[in-house]
Amino acid sequence: MPIHGSSLRRSFMCTLAGLAAACTLGAHAQQPAYPSKPVRIVVGFSAGGTTDIVARLMAQELTESLGQSFVVDNRPGGGSNIATDLVRQAPADGYTLLFVAVTSTINQTLYPNVKFDLMRDFDAVALGAKVPNILVVNPSVPAKTVPELIAWARANQDTASYASSGSGTSIHMAGEMFKVRTGLQTQHVPYKGSAPAMTDLIGGQVHFMFDNMPSAWPHVQSGKLRALAVTTRKRSPSAPDVPTMEESGIAPFDVTSWFGLLAPKGTPPEIVARLNKVMNEAFDKPAVQQAYAKLGAVAEKNTPQDFARFIDAEVKGWAPVVKASGARVD
Repeated sequence: MPIHGSSLRRSFMCTLAGLAAACTLGAHAQQPAYPSKPVRIVVGFSAGGTTDIVARLMAQELTESLGQSFVVDNRPGGGSNIATDLVRQAPADGYTLLFVAVTSTINQTLYPNVKFDLMRDFDAVALGAKVPNILVVNPSVPAKTVPELIAWARANQDTASYASSGSGTSIHMAGEMFKVRTGLQTQHVPYKGSAPAMTDLIGGQVHFMFDNMPSAWPHVQSGKLRALAVTTRKRSPSAPDVPTMEESGIAPFDVTSWFGLLAPKGTPPEIVARLNKVMNEAFDKPAVQQAYAKLGAVAEKNTPQDFARFIDAEVKGWAPVVKASGARVD
């Protein structure tokens, strides 16, 4: 039976369609499911700090849930800018991630020549935790409330001083926000880290400090320091009797040390979504909740879009505070 031209054309087109389908299936077969190898989570601070602790907790959850190792790589230096720029230049394949902290949003204004832009160069994955700062005073300061501290600082403005873990940190910026909101002219004394600042605060060389709750709270519990307020809008579950700054009459006041996961810009959306899902699920686990409670940390389930909006708001919110403080790092 003769084969007509139309039949030949249909046969040829079917053959092409079959080949295309086979090629597509082959391409998908060659693309391994994520993650198919270990993933590096870069942290811009030394091991043992709050950022590192939360990063390792989330890395463990990701490892257990996704069946590949998520390894924390500490790259301290430059106020975390070294780590941030390293990840900015990494391939957008989901295998090099950044565990970012509030410091990076402050650095956008603090460093005039910073190489990265958090909104332009990264995809937000998930907000991992929020940790309040807490206003603590040496017991020699006769203040048991924030208004009493303000009155004492005004009466002793030539000698009153507050410590920080370094210029540009959230601890420093909380102090500057306090000065802006109250008009106080207390002296800022920067240290090379929270530990030496805390040592001098306990020793009475400085009078007060807005420290991260995990490092300050044990000294409050031991009686070496007195807690006046937390800097978040809600009270900390770990210190329910300590009022907020806003409850103490200083408003608006919302300073939070926070940590979260970023990926290089252009990371496949399905990878971002998968990482976000695992982190949100981790917040419901009793072991994670207990670990967060010890840190005074709070977890909030969020989408990548939520976290992106949060970062943008933090960059814009810190800019005027940094400028008002006069802090600058070249």
